[in-house]
Amino acid sequence: MPFDGIVAEAVADELSKKISGGRIFKIYQPEKYTLIFHIRANNENYRLLMNCNANSARIHLTELDLENPETPPVFCMLLRKHLIGGTVTAVECLDYERIINLYVESSDELGDKSIKKVVVEIMGRHSNIILVNSSGKIIDAIKHIDQDINRVREIMPARTYVLPPPQDKTIPTELNIENFILSLENEQIPISKVLLNRIKGFSPVLCNEICHRAGIEPGTPANSIKSEKLSVLTRVLQNITNTIKSGEYSPNVVIDENLKKAVDFHVIKLTQYGWFKEYGSISEAIDNYFRYTAVKDLIKSKTNELIKIVKQNIERCEKKISIHATTIDENSNMETYRLYGELITANIHMLKKGMKSCRLLNYYEHEETYVDIELDESLTPQENAQKYFKKYSKAKSAMAFAAEQMKIAKRELEYLENVLFNLEEANSVEEVEEIREELSNQGYIRKTAKPKRNVQKSGPLCFKSSEGYQIWVGRNNVQNDELTLKFAKPDDLWLHAKNIPGSHVIVRVPDPIPEKTLFEAASLAAWFSKARNSSKVQIDYTRAKYVRKPSGAKPGMVVYVNYKTVVVDPKEPAFLSAENNQFIGQ
Repeated sequence: MPFDGIVAEAVADELSKKISGGRIFKIYQPEKYTLIFHIRANNENYRLLMNCNANSARIHLTELDLENPETPPVFCMLLRKHLIGGTVTAVECLDYERIINLYVESSDELGDKSIKKVVVEIMGRHSNIILVNSSGKIIDAIKHIDQDINRVREIMPARTYVLPPPQDKTIPTELNIENFILSLENEQIPISKVLLNRIKGFSPVLCNEICHRAGIEPGTPANSIKSEKLSVLTRVLQNITNTIKSGEYSPNVVIDENLKKAVDFHVIKLTQYGWFKEYGSISEAIDNYFRYTAVKDLIKSKTNELIKIVKQNIERCEKKISIHATTIDENSNMETYRLYGELITANIHMLKKGMKSCRLLNYYEHEETYVDIELDESLTPQENAQKYFKKYSKAKSAMAFAAEQMKIAKRELEYLENVLFNLEEANSVEEVEEIREELSNQGYIRKTAKPKRNVQKSGPLCFKSSEGYQIWVGRNNVQNDELTLKFAKPDDLWLHAKNIPGSHVIVRVPDPIPEKTLFEAASLAAWFSKARNSSKVQIDYTRAKYVRKPSGAKPGMVVYVNYKTVVVDPKEPAFLSAENNQFIGQ
């Protein structure tokens, strides 16, 4: 968790400057472990967010306007009783611990004023939000910790609030760097562990950052570091501690665009990642980090449900294909039944009822060949012939039905694999909801009776080739249909990965097709396909007028003729300039 003691100190300092003296006029609890305080300070309104969820514990100012539930939880009602109308007198962080205290002066029912303390403990799964009175007694906490859970430190109403056990570490502002460097010769553990174990408020990410700046591998044993590297480490530690003393921080967030996830945030520049985005305040940085994470988590939770449904249907299709393939295999000898019936009919004068078998000349063969045929002795020769003709007819019907059903199942499997690909590539809630609606319309999930909200639909991606031609890329099956069948003009270029789930790509180009734009569009078609991590991907291309949708086909499913194929390597869209992604169907 990137919220370490240094970040906590920076947050407390920022909050102290912005909301001290402010009045709390609204409190609500949008989620189980999330609180929002609305505070009016310095002629401005602030939203103070507190969260004690194990994976996202934090406190900071936020721009998020979270929904206020109609029925407030008990803890929220208690906070309103004690804090609404109160004044924030101070905000402090305790010696670089991940504990931030918010002091509030408020009046009780009799009008007597007292100072209460909201304690936000940011300690992973032990995180908590606690309301403490002026006598140091706990009024209540969002999480109750009794003796059965922790015998040393109870967090229950009417108990005395006790700080977590102190850590035997040095405060960074009091660190004697020279003595610290000299003591490393006695440390055999990795240098990153030494920094973590001995300096208060330091997190693994900050320790790794110090090692990176000093040019030392984090796993290097401390006593094996050479003197020239120790000199660099001394300078780096001096710079870091000076930054902490001065409070001249550089709030920044690291986002991995390839993995599409927020990686880290801090008030010290995280140069170890090579790229980071700086913000004007630590609250803004934390808010954006968790906003990005929350959106990705929301997308993940929504797609997981749909992915499960799609995979179940893919498994169903695969079973159907397997069953039909077995049926086709079992009836592959149907022509033999027809032959037996015809041979028995042709030689019926030679056969009698009661015969168990017969050996007949196969007059269909050029050479003289005899065939042994089993007979039912209880049937006449004519009835035996009819028996084989019926077997032939039944096998023929079974074969035809299985072949047709297999074709339908394969088309459905192709469609579902496209949907699965689109779900795995979805980057916004709007995209996921569009796919959900598509699956609902196709009967894979139940239609809900919920009223439709006016949510702006996502549109295809749009890029500009190096030669100046626009390239559109569909992001789901519905978009692919709209792009190919409604938006594209007859002479527009249409591209798609060959026999692989992927996006439809449209390019508005003249004739002859500019070769560079063709290969750039083909690279995009490869990138936005299931073959993204492959090389030498085959991409089919043709004019849009040669692409059509078969009657009754599912969204995104088309057939095309008069096409050619190019082989390209998938290329990330960063090599092209992104256009405005708003789609205008014209």
